Amino acid sequence: MTTQLTLSDKRTYLYASLFTLGNILVPQLCHLIPQGGLILLPIYFFTLIAAYRFGLFTGMLTAICSPLVNHLFFGMPPLAALPILLIKSSLLAIFAALIAKRVGKATLGALVLTVLAYQFAGACFEWPMTGSLMHALQDIRLGYPGILVQIFGGYLLLRRLES
Repeated sequence: MTTQLTLSDKRTYLYASLFTLGNILVPQLCHLIPQGGLILLPIYFFTLIAAYRFGLFTGMLTAICSPLVNHLFFGMPPLAALPILLIKSSLLAIFAALIAKRVGKATLGALVLTVLAYQFAGACFEWPMTGSLMHALQDIRLGYPGILVQIFGGYLLLRRLES
Protein backbone atom coordinates (compact mmCIF):
# COMPACT_ATOMS: atom_id res chain seq x y z
CA MET A 1 0.00 0.00 0.00
CA THR A 2 1.28 3.47 -0.86
CA THR A 3 1.30 6.37 1.57
CA GLN A 4 0.70 9.83 0.12
CA LEU A 5 2.71 12.19 2.33
CA THR A 6 2.01 15.92 2.26
CA LEU A 7 4.39 18.89 2.35
CA SER A 8 3.33 19.59 5.93
CA ASP A 9 4.33 16.09 7.06
CA LYS A 10 7.85 15.97 8.52
CA ARG A 11 8.25 12.43 7.20
CA THR A 12 8.17 13.82 3.64
CA TYR A 13 11.46 15.60 4.24
CA LEU A 14 12.99 12.75 6.24
CA TYR A 15 12.22 10.18 3.54
CA ALA A 16 13.21 12.53 0.72
CA SER A 17 16.55 13.11 2.47
CA LEU A 18 17.14 9.37 2.90
CA PHE A 19 16.21 8.58 -0.70
CA THR A 20 18.37 11.47 -1.95
CA LEU A 21 21.26 10.04 0.07
CA GLY A 22 20.66 6.69 -1.66
CA ASN A 23 20.67 8.47 -5.02
CA ILE A 24 24.03 9.98 -4.07
CA LEU A 25 25.76 6.87 -2.69
CA VAL A 26 24.61 4.30 -5.26
CA PRO A 27 25.73 6.36 -8.29
CA GLN A 28 29.14 6.81 -6.68
CA LEU A 29 29.47 3.03 -6.48
CA CYS A 30 28.17 2.57 -10.03
CA HIS A 31 30.66 5.10 -11.39
CA LEU A 32 33.46 2.76 -10.28
CA ILE A 33 32.35 0.54 -13.19
CA PRO A 34 33.30 1.88 -16.64
CA GLN A 35 30.14 3.47 -18.10
CA GLY A 36 28.34 2.37 -14.90
CA GLY A 37 26.17 5.47 -14.75
CA LEU A 38 25.05 5.14 -18.36
CA ILE A 39 24.38 1.43 -18.05
CA LEU A 40 22.78 1.20 -14.59
CA LEU A 41 20.96 4.58 -14.44
CA PRO A 42 21.43 4.61 -10.65
CA ILE A 43 20.24 8.15 -9.94
CA TYR A 44 16.67 7.19 -10.79
CA PHE A 45 16.26 4.16 -8.51
CA PHE A 46 15.40 5.80 -5.20
CA THR A 47 13.32 8.46 -6.93
CA LEU A 48 11.14 5.62 -8.17
CA ILE A 49 10.89 4.13 -4.69
CA ALA A 50 10.23 7.52 -3.01
CA ALA A 51 7.44 8.53 -5.38
CA TYR A 52 5.82 5.11 -5.67
CA ARG A 53 5.78 4.44 -1.92
CA PHE A 54 5.37 7.93 -0.42
CA GLY A 55 3.77 10.02 -3.16
CA LEU A 56 4.43 12.98 -5.38
CA PHE A 57 5.95 15.39 -2.86
CA THR A 58 8.54 12.94 -1.53
CA GLY A 59 9.26 11.80 -5.07
CA MET A 60 9.68 15.32 -6.46
CA LEU A 61 11.95 16.40 -3.61
CA THR A 62 14.10 13.34 -4.26
CA ALA A 63 13.95 13.86 -8.05
CA ILE A 64 15.15 17.45 -7.84
CA CYS A 65 17.61 17.24 -4.95
CA SER A 66 19.42 14.09 -6.12
CA PRO A 67 20.86 15.43 -9.41
CA LEU A 68 21.54 18.89 -7.93
CA VAL A 69 23.42 17.58 -4.87
CA ASN A 70 25.32 15.05 -7.00
CA HIS A 71 26.34 17.80 -9.39
CA LEU A 72 27.38 20.21 -6.64
CA PHE A 73 29.48 17.66 -4.74
CA PHE A 74 30.79 15.39 -7.50
CA GLY A 75 30.29 17.22 -10.81
CA MET A 76 28.06 14.39 -11.99
CA PRO A 77 25.89 14.73 -13.88
CA PRO A 78 27.79 17.34 -15.87
CA LEU A 79 26.15 20.75 -16.08
CA ALA A 80 25.11 20.19 -19.72
CA ALA A 81 23.22 17.01 -18.75
CA LEU A 82 21.62 18.45 -15.62
CA PRO A 83 18.45 19.91 -17.23
CA ILE A 84 17.44 16.68 -18.94
CA LEU A 85 18.24 14.65 -15.84
CA LEU A 86 16.03 16.94 -13.77
CA ILE A 87 13.25 16.58 -16.34
CA LYS A 88 13.52 12.78 -16.47
CA SER A 89 13.73 12.47 -12.68
CA SER A 90 10.68 14.70 -12.29
CA LEU A 91 8.77 12.72 -14.92
CA LEU A 92 9.64 9.52 -13.08
CA ALA A 93 8.34 10.96 -9.80
CA ILE A 94 5.12 12.12 -11.46
CA PHE A 95 4.42 8.83 -13.27
CA ALA A 96 5.37 6.71 -10.24
CA ALA A 97 3.14 8.68 -7.88
CA LEU A 98 0.18 8.69 -10.28
CA ILE A 99 0.41 5.00 -11.13
CA ALA A 100 0.92 4.00 -7.49
CA LYS A 101 -2.10 6.05 -6.45
CA ARG A 102 -4.18 4.37 -9.15
CA VAL A 103 -2.94 0.79 -8.62
CA GLY A 104 -2.49 0.95 -4.85
CA LYS A 105 0.37 -1.51 -4.52
CA ALA A 106 3.53 -2.47 -6.32
CA THR A 107 3.03 -4.85 -9.22
CA LEU A 108 5.46 -5.74 -11.96
CA GLY A 109 3.04 -4.45 -14.57
CA ALA A 110 2.70 -1.11 -12.80
CA LEU A 111 6.47 -0.74 -12.54
CA VAL A 112 6.97 -1.65 -16.20
CA LEU A 113 4.38 0.98 -17.11
CA THR A 114 6.01 3.57 -14.82
CA VAL A 115 9.52 3.04 -16.18
CA LEU A 116 8.45 2.90 -19.83
CA ALA A 117 6.30 6.03 -19.40
CA TYR A 118 9.07 8.17 -17.95
CA GLN A 119 11.63 6.84 -20.42
CA PHE A 120 9.37 7.58 -23.40
CA ALA A 121 8.33 11.02 -22.11
CA GLY A 122 11.93 11.81 -21.18
CA ALA A 123 13.14 10.89 -24.67
CA CYS A 124 10.44 13.15 -26.13
CA PHE A 125 11.89 16.06 -24.12
CA GLU A 126 15.52 15.12 -24.70
CA TRP A 127 15.32 14.76 -28.48
CA PRO A 128 14.54 18.43 -29.25
CA MET A 129 16.88 19.59 -26.47
CA THR A 130 19.86 17.67 -27.88
CA GLY A 131 18.82 17.52 -31.53
CA SER A 132 19.72 13.83 -31.55
CA LEU A 133 17.29 10.94 -31.47
CA MET A 134 20.19 8.58 -30.80
CA HIS A 135 21.20 10.59 -27.73
CA ALA A 136 17.57 10.77 -26.58
CA LEU A 137 17.34 6.98 -26.73
CA GLN A 138 20.67 6.42 -24.96
CA ASP A 139 19.01 5.46 -21.65
CA ILE A 140 17.18 2.69 -23.47
CA ARG A 141 20.03 1.62 -25.77
CA LEU A 142 22.74 1.54 -23.11
CA GLY A 143 20.73 1.66 -19.91
CA TYR A 144 18.49 -1.36 -20.34
CA PRO A 145 20.27 -3.14 -17.43
CA GLY A 146 19.39 -0.15 -15.24
CA ILE A 147 15.83 -0.22 -16.51
CA LEU A 148 15.62 -3.87 -15.49
CA VAL A 149 17.06 -3.03 -12.06
CA GLN A 150 14.45 -0.28 -11.66
CA ILE A 151 11.63 -2.66 -12.56
CA PHE A 152 12.67 -5.84 -10.74
CA GLY A 153 14.74 -4.30 -7.92
CA GLY A 154 12.09 -1.63 -7.43
CA TYR A 155 9.38 -4.28 -7.28
CA LEU A 156 11.27 -6.31 -4.66
CA LEU A 157 12.07 -3.28 -2.51
CA LEU A 158 8.57 -1.84 -2.76
CA ARG A 159 7.00 -5.19 -1.87
CA ARG A 160 9.33 -5.38 1.12
CA LEU A 161 8.33 -1.86 2.21
CA GLU A 162 4.65 -2.78 1.89
CA SER A 163 4.94 -5.67 4.36
